[in-house]
Amino acid sequence: MASDQEKKELQERFVAKLGAEAFHTGWESLLSVDPAFFSASLSLASVPRQKSHLSRKDQSLISLAVDSAATHLYAPGIRVHVAAALKEGATVHEVLEVIELSSTLGIHACNIGVPLLVEVLKEEGKYEDEITKAFDERQEKLKKEFTEKRGYWHTFWEDFLRLDPEFFEAYLEFSSVPWVKNVGGNGGSGRGALEPKMKELVYCAFDSAATHLYVPGLKLHMRNALGYGATPQEILEVLEIATLLSLHTAHVAAPIIAELTSGASASTS
Repeated sequence: MASDQEKKELQERFVAKLGAEAFHTGWESLLSVDPAFFSASLSLASVPRQKSHLSRKDQSLISLAVDSAATHLYAPGIRVHVAAALKEGATVHEVLEVIELSSTLGIHACNIGVPLLVEVLKEEGKYEDEITKAFDERQEKLKKEFTEKRGYWHTFWEDFLRLDPEFFEAYLEFSSVPWVKNVGGNGGSGRGALEPKMKELVYCAFDSAATHLYVPGLKLHMRNALGYGATPQEILEVLEIATLLSLHTAHVAAPIIAELTSGASASTS
């Protein structure tokens, strides 16, 4: 076990690299029960901060996207990253927009499921007319509206729009909010708070996270991000930040271990 002095030095190193506000209970307990792993985890978490291809504000917003995604919902991280983003100059509108963008994750049930449903129906020779019919006027209008508001179109939307235009239209409204709302009063752009490149990097963050790994969306949004001016290094940094999700295993477990072993430690001291 590390001495108190060694633990103090590790905590000071943490503060110097990640900031005192990032030192939540998970990190504190990990330092207490496993200083060596604390040190290695700190080294991993520090790399994006040292390279900073993205600004500190944008790094915090990307981290927020990973932690607030429906597949993870890591509350301590959400709190830390919201606070850090605000400290680095993010507006409330920018923070909320990350939440709005990340809230679209659930549509991947349809992005994956609808094409599979159509594949099964073709294999079974059923509902041929329904799954092969051309778009009607309303569906063509919705496709055009999606492309204008979201800035792209992809074939994985085709079957979804063909089979259920009502749900597609509702999702179009839901997912377009960050892309069309006016957040600056009369002088606003009507394109949300974050620049399009950052929006696409947010999508990359939760699509690449180990709790989701949605390959079609990740590839699409990488391509879109590059089209909006992102560099390979910025995209790589998003992936590195998403990798840090695995540290939460220790952040959740360490306080529990510390609690359940505190009595045993006291009895043997």
